[in-house]
Amino acid sequence: METLYFLQHYWWAVVSLLGALLVFLLFVQGGQTLLFGTATDEEDRKALISAFGHKWEITFTTLVTFGGAAFASFPLFYSTSFGGAYWLWILILLLFVLQAVSYEFRNKVSNLLGRKTYDMFLYLNGLFGTILLGVAVGTLFSGGAYALDRMNITDTAAATVSYWTNDTMGLEAITDPFNLLLGIVLFWLARILGLLYVINQYSGCAERSDLIYRCKVQLKVYPVAFVLAFVLFLAVLFLKTGYEVDPSTGYISAVKYKYFLNMTELVWPLVLLLAGVAAVLAGLAGAMFGKPSGWLSRNSFYVTGAGAVLAVWPILICAAFNNTAYFPSTASLQDSLTLYNSSSSEFTLKVMAYVSLAVPFVLAYIIMVWRKMGRSVPSKGVKA
Repeated sequence: METLYFLQHYWWAVVSLLGALLVFLLFVQGGQTLLFGTATDEEDRKALISAFGHKWEITFTTLVTFGGAAFASFPLFYSTSFGGAYWLWILILLLFVLQAVSYEFRNKVSNLLGRKTYDMFLYLNGLFGTILLGVAVGTLFSGGAYALDRMNITDTAAATVSYWTNDTMGLEAITDPFNLLLGIVLFWLARILGLLYVINQYSGCAERSDLIYRCKVQLKVYPVAFVLAFVLFLAVLFLKTGYEVDPSTGYISAVKYKYFLNMTELVWPLVLLLAGVAAVLAGLAGAMFGKPSGWLSRNSFYVTGAGAVLAVWPILICAAFNNTAYFPSTASLQDSLTLYNSSSSEFTLKVMAYVSLAVPFVLAYIIMVWRKMGRSVPSKGVKA
């Protein structure tokens, strides 16, 4: 039993880390929103496509890996969220399909729809893709309208343990202010990281000096909006009522300020959150006020990105750690998902844990590919 308890928490930590890495990699989506307004001509758009077109596969792969890890370790969560909140995830999938199609066909000779259409697809992916992902993640705290009936597994006509209790199938999550707030925070962060990436990639390139200048002008405004939105999100989250599960009985009850209590009682998530916030602020300060030749200014994208991972990871951790019911059911509270009632078997989690030992090698491969893709960008002044 102790082994299963450890493995359940271990895999939630892994899935949460993948989610935090995905948030960082959404800088590609943020960069795509620069195609209109920030980019003023076709040469600017080519420069943006050249920079982000060599990184979008990593973001997409991380999204798929996140979903795969969630499916293998917490199948009931996967089937309830991805299968129940059907239309929300279909919209997200459609937006990411538009992204893949656009990068593939934008520069094809005599493409059917024209470059501007594909640029608009990329913009829509960058704007609504990030916001809707934030909405989907927000349901870990706000919940969904589902119920469980484990006896259904014996019914060949309806072999689903969970079922949705309304006809909107996840679209109602978009109307939740908390979910929307998280989506807006995610969008601002992605946009800021996109700006920082462009500045990092094209620094020293005279041909792109006007584009860099416009990016730096926007960095004087967007970080303020992001910080205010993020502080508001944390305030709402920490004041929010959460749901605690009794591990021995499985009974779930409401607890005021549950997520704040998770941070303070576990301590280490709070330390990670503060470290992440400090890194994000340091990276933004380096980009906004630092000397161009200074280390912090030159590496502001990576410092801010690392801070984003450190800040997002503990927030996702506290959605389920400390006996917390994550993705609570708004239709039947006692059917809410927990680490104990939604995980795979001990055998499955143990086998997967051995496989996860290869993760450092995978990360090393990703870093190598990242640098090689950066070097292959055919634009003067671009670096890895």
